[in-house]
Amino acid sequence: MNGALLLVAVVALLVAGIARRKDLPAPLLLVLVGLVAAAIPGLTDVRLDPDVVLFVVLPPLLFSASMGSSVIGLRQNMRSVGLLAVALPLITTVAVGVVAHLLVPDLPLTSALVLGAVVAPPDAVSATAVGQKLGLPRRLMTLLSGESLLNDATALTSYKVAVAAAIGVGASVLQGLWTFAVAVVVGCAVGLVIGYVVDRLRTRLDDPVLESAMGLVVPFGAYLAAEELHGSGVLAVVVAGLLIGQRFTGAGYATRLQDTAVWRAADIVLESVVFLLIGLQLRGIVESLRHEENVWLLIGVGIVLVVTVIAVRMAVVMGAALAPRVWFDRRSAPTSARAALVVSWAGMRGVVSLAAAAAVPLTVQGGAPFPGRDQIMFLTFFVVVGTLLLHGLTLPWLIRRLGIRSDEAKIDAVAEAAARQRAGQAAIARLDEIVAETPPDDSRVRAAEFLRHWAEHRKNEAWERLGRGGDELGEAPSEAFRNLRREMLGAERVVYVSERDAGRIDDEVLKRVQHDLDLEEAMLDRD
Repeated sequence: MNGALLLVAVVALLVAGIARRKDLPAPLLLVLVGLVAAAIPGLTDVRLDPDVVLFVVLPPLLFSASMGSSVIGLRQNMRSVGLLAVALPLITTVAVGVVAHLLVPDLPLTSALVLGAVVAPPDAVSATAVGQKLGLPRRLMTLLSGESLLNDATALTSYKVAVAAAIGVGASVLQGLWTFAVAVVVGCAVGLVIGYVVDRLRTRLDDPVLESAMGLVVPFGAYLAAEELHGSGVLAVVVAGLLIGQRFTGAGYATRLQDTAVWRAADIVLESVVFLLIGLQLRGIVESLRHEENVWLLIGVGIVLVVTVIAVRMAVVMGAALAPRVWFDRRSAPTSARAALVVSWAGMRGVVSLAAAAAVPLTVQGGAPFPGRDQIMFLTFFVVVGTLLLHGLTLPWLIRRLGIRSDEAKIDAVAEAAARQRAGQAAIARLDEIVAETPPDDSRVRAAEFLRHWAEHRKNEAWERLGRGGDELGEAPSEAFRNLRREMLGAERVVYVSERDAGRIDDEVLKRVQHDLDLEEAMLDRD
């Protein structure tokens, strides 16, 4: 099995690499490859382990996403995010549960509500990836990312209550509300405490490697601590990530560079593996239905449930967009019906739903089989794959067709140029203060002249790009500077490698000077 998981990881990265190189939607391609591979006879069956997904894969993905999220943006859009991340999953749970109970004769209402909670949370990873690639407005990206951070907490808490009712533990409406409230409060409290403590520790370490290592442990620690205290592990991870990410500007440059690279690599590995695993579940799902007499009925029910989750999302989002004073703040309401339609169509389900379905207990109290467990597994798989294929194939077309484009690029460019100018003026003023206190023959005076020219160059660089507005006029002075400096860095690298090959410097010396050159080139390539 370990070899199979390693093979899954390797294939997932290869497919993701092809998708990125060919500009294809990686999640969709990975799912399709998984479906094809699962249908090939003789290949090892790779089953989804819910513990691996919920305790190993989900926390780091949520932590990375929350660290990169804007607290200001989430605060401005809190009512809208609350609608998508709290109200919508609860409404979807009830709607899917009622529909499934009515259409599947042997599925009790409690089990049907478990199914509803399982398929309630969309997986917005692929939706936000499409939105970033096609340039969706920042407001819509904030809604989608905020939803993806918080909706799992709502759905998984509802799932726990529904499972408790289904196995006979008992859970009234008041008990369910109490469980939900405790999960929210405890999860947020754990996230705040862990986020604050880790942030204080990291600021005192002054050791980039240890700081990054500590950051890798945070999502798992926050998740497990909250779950042990009967709180929401998802909320704990998200709150800790938001707090640490908000204070990340105070970290050292080496920590910021290293953390960014580490989490980007972790994201692409985890996301690629989970989408490939979704497709690979086909064989196990088919085998679980070997003794099912009403397979075609279940397929028909699966189609109805796909329509149900789409219709519920569209009704809630479009209805709220038509009544913004009820659901949305003035700042956070989608700016048009077209924007609301894009949000309503970004409802792809993902691996969390499959993991939750696989985690449904085998038996209830008394030892009897859990009613409808195989049907829950099949219908969950059907909804996940159905929404991924449907939305994955049509969402980019819909965005282009509706002409939804971000109009913030020009505003951001002007704001960046103004901020760079103010920062450059502050840097030059500080330099002048130091020079004024320095003896005239000090080497700092000569260095200050070079730095003053450098600061002027940095201050004017953004205005140069903004003023030219494109490449039709040739290289701007700042771009010419960067291109020439890259050529110089390349020549320096050739010499250093030759010196190492000739035995005049050691490998450790080569690594040290290469690191310096790499940092400088990273600064040149920051755009």
